[in-house]
Amino acid sequence: MTRNLRVWYPGAIYHITARGNRKNNLFRDRKDYNHYVGLMQRAKEKTPFLLHSYCLMPNHVHLIIGTLNDPPSDIIHYVHSIYARYFNRKYHYVGHVFQDRYYAKLIKNSKQLIDTSSYVHLNPVKSKYSKKPEDYQWSSYKNYISAGDKSIVDTQKIFSYLGESPYEKYKFYVEMKYKIKDWNEPLLKY
Repeated sequence: MTRNLRVWYPGAIYHITARGNRKNNLFRDRKDYNHYVGLMQRAKEKTPFLLHSYCLMPNHVHLIIGTLNDPPSDIIHYVHSIYARYFNRKYHYVGHVFQDRYYAKLIKNSKQLIDTSSYVHLNPVKSKYSKKPEDYQWSSYKNYISAGDKSIVDTQKIFSYLGESPYEKYKFYVEMKYKIKDWNEPLLKY
């Protein structure tokens, strides 16, 4: 069976997800998370792209990537092939580290971009890894709520849609989503 070709063009933005093989953990310790982030930085230097948001969960990753001159497949192949070799060598495994092909959803407008970034940053709260998105270390959320650290994350695109005080507006937008929603209950009750 043949696979469908993915839509790609310079300037496209994608929500990319990839899961550990058989839903196993991709990251077991701090060094694993740091290694993946370091690979993303190296990939940005080798094959330039914009990393708008990310969240590294124990058994899967969420990336929002904006392409420049190369398709997302080049970026993900670079990062995941090197990470898989690192992981297999470190833990004495052989075979696939990532389950199937990565998933890529094309983001078509500014609202979808902000909503998807919010979803990515709320993933640790929804999965009960943290009570608040800023408490989760392996996400780009802190880059969106305070100025400071130089990061591999490009916040300008999302901030350009928020006008003045983008840090406060983004934080308010994300916090309203997790404060009004009990992740165990439907949003509407009858």
